[in-house]
This record gives sequence, C-alpha cells and structure tokens, in this order.
Amino acid sequence: MKRVDVAYVLLFDEKNEKVLMVKNRGQNSSYYTLPGGAVECGETIEEAAIREVKEETGLDVKLGGIFTVSEAFFEERGHHAIVFTFNGEIIGGEISISFPEEIEKVTWMEADLAENHIHIPKELKGLIKKKSTVPYIFRGNVVHNSN
Repeated sequence: MKRVDVAYVLLFDEKNEKVLMVKNRGQNSSYYTLPGGAVECGETIEEAAIREVKEETGLDVKLGGIFTVSEAFFEERGHHAIVFTFNGEIIGGEISISFPEEIEKVTWMEADLAENHIHIPKELKGLIKKKSTVPYIFRGNVVHNSN
C-alpha cells in the first residue's frame, strides 16, 4: 500500500449553518466530500489544502487549526491515507469549477448532513458545529492555532 496524505478544509457560510461541499465524479457513482485532495511532493499539508480548495471551488481561503486527523485504507486504490482536515475561512474568489471532469458540483450543505459525508462517527455527532481545533505546527512553529 502506498501512503498518501490528504488535506481537506471545513468552510462554513456567513450564518455558520451550512458547510461547503464538492460533489466528486466517482467511477461508479458521484460522492460528496469537503474541498481538498492529495498533498503533492514538496508541498506542506497547509499548501495542499489552500491549493486544492482553489482548484476545486475557485475560492481563496485562510486556514485555522486542525479540525480532525483520520486514517483509512482504500484497498481498491492501494492507498493508506492520512487525512488532515483544517478549519478554514473564505477570504476571496468566486465559486467556479475548474475541473468539470472531476467536480460535478460545489454546494452549501446543512452541517448535520455534511457530517454524514465526511464520516464523522455517530458518537461524535455534532462535532462539526463545535469547530474545535488543535494547533497546526510546522518545524516547531505554531502556524495555525485555534480559531
């Protein structure tokens, strides 16, 4: 299995009610995720998160701390993924889809429904609305702290 790092960003609307989600084109069916994707060689997870959000949604974001870290095996792809999800804030840009072959739709989704798509376990239901974070530290320096 190949180890893959993935970075996602949790973004709320102005009313803090809805979460920005992207509908990805899958091989068999489409599926929703937070905006984000794989970390490229030589890139930090922070840089990947900001780049992926821009590529998938057209939006510019600034990051807060880490919302969750999770791990999964994707046997069909041969990937062992470590997933870093940041809290973020939209600071510019406009919603647009640069890669229609990958992204079908960018949409605002009710937070509790979004939780189902981002695999928050039932015992942590409501976590998305708490917006708790831990610091993101790079080379001993706190880059992003709690919002």
